[in-house]
Amino acid sequence: CDLSNIFELVGNRWMLITAEYGGKVNTMTASWGSFGVLWNRPVCTCFIRPGRFTHELVAKSGCLSLSFLPEKYRNSLRICGTVSGRDTDKFALSRLTTEFFVNNDTKRGEKHCVPYISEAETVVICRKIYADVLRPESFLCEDIHPNYPNLDYHSVFISEICEVLTAKDTE
Repeated sequence: CDLSNIFELVGNRWMLITAEYGGKVNTMTASWGSFGVLWNRPVCTCFIRPGRFTHELVAKSGCLSLSFLPEKYRNSLRICGTVSGRDTDKFALSRLTTEFFVNNDTKRGEKHCVPYISEAETVVICRKIYADVLRPESFLCEDIHPNYPNLDYHSVFISEICEVLTAKDTE
């Protein structure tokens, strides 16, 4: 798996957003996101609803990972997208495991241990650089509003891409 067809990876194959804070690790399936260049940095943008347990961890942590799994893990991705890690051991249920990547940011003198999914073909290690909340008054297309029947607008997390690991790097 490589990042050459990111639209296929994010939109159809899905990804797992994983974060840790206060000794708690959680992951969630996502099919909305983007990759690009912003502020002269390679970045990814994740959208997470505030009710998700992973939202709490991503909001409080400095780093996160995006894991792209082979198709044989489709059921695991479904579980991670529908079961809350707040009250269930999502990792045991989905049969996924985590490892930690040590991200040494020598420019900033920071060191982060970032959890990622061991079974992934590709892992993107990220450091958050911006967060905000989508505002309905800023939607320019009316057909976006039906995505929010509960008015639970996504938080937007823009993160600098620090490292891209492939399966051979994580073995």
